[in-house]
Amino acid sequence: MTRSSHAASWLRPRASSWRCDPAPSGATEFHQSLPGYRPTALVESPALASELGIGRLFVKDESSRLGLPAFKALGASWAIHQAISARVLGPGATGPGSLEGLRELASRAGELRLVTATDGNHGRAVARFARLLGLPSEVYLPEVIARTHPASVEAIRAEGARVVIVAEDYDATVATAARAAAGSPEAELVQDTGWPGYETIPATIVAGYSTLFREIDDQLRAAGVTTADAVVVPVGVGSLAQAAVTHYRGGEAPEGTVLVSVEPDVAACALASLRNGTLTTIPTAATTMAGLNCGTPSSLAWPHLRDGLDCAVAVSDDQADTASRDLRAQGVDSGPCGAASLAGLRAVLDGFGNDLGLGAESHVVLLSTEGR
Repeated sequence: MTRSSHAASWLRPRASSWRCDPAPSGATEFHQSLPGYRPTALVESPALASELGIGRLFVKDESSRLGLPAFKALGASWAIHQAISARVLGPGATGPGSLEGLRELASRAGELRLVTATDGNHGRAVARFARLLGLPSEVYLPEVIARTHPASVEAIRAEGARVVIVAEDYDATVATAARAAAGSPEAELVQDTGWPGYETIPATIVAGYSTLFREIDDQLRAAGVTTADAVVVPVGVGSLAQAAVTHYRGGEAPEGTVLVSVEPDVAACALASLRNGTLTTIPTAATTMAGLNCGTPSSLAWPHLRDGLDCAVAVSDDQADTASRDLRAQGVDSGPCGAASLAGLRAVLDGFGNDLGLGAESHVVLLSTEGR
């Protein structure tokens, strides 16, 4: 039975009985072939576990992933791999197993330009892999991001991308990028959110994120933990949360892992959708959690969020900023987006941890999705 504990939450215990198809194979092997690949750290924090009254707390630190300060490189690189392979070899073809092979394949693609919209890290990841492959890229950003996070714009430009500033919000910026790509046969839109008629590439981005969860499984086993009792995921359009649901609800995955989504309270589109029972677009406002400032969930992610999440919460900038400082004190370089997971866990345990079966023996994983 679905119920809400307060205005900034949604709760449905025992969602782990829901099943979906597992993630497709191939992404992890490709990531492992990339220069500089190594699993990001899973940092245990006994101090935070003690504060929260749980058994063990682990933080997946994505502040340095393939030379970039966020997990987005996993999805962008695999989506670009799949898009180029489909262009040159045909849909469903098995592409090359290395960056060098992909670069050679890209040289056979003719005129090709990678296009995306972003609120920061996804666009930088697309621009980085475009540069590594010798391809031009075009990255669209909302004006509020360019104004409040100028360093993000310069980091994208430093990758060689053409940056286009759009004087509207994130959703409108995505639509602008999509229209620009649709008008150019040489353009390939590499977007990390889906809508009806555009879901193939977002699906490959979600599949790319599966590497992160496979690493967590291995790292927990090395720490003597069979599986996480709960995983807390920051949510923008919901693609990473979809990957979490796919991993923990897919195929023969064991039941029992509680999945919690966390959003900014001024941009909680997944929470609004869950409370309404239908995909919902909401107005958003500025937040320090800029990478989560999205007004519409991905249509591809929505069914997984609707059926596979146990709980959704929204947190304030103050809560995320405090959590960011607390994680840094534990040795995790976490910006407000990544620290939203800790802020969300605090809200859950303060409000309804018992409803989710979380307590003194629980093993919890937080996804810290980006550094400062």
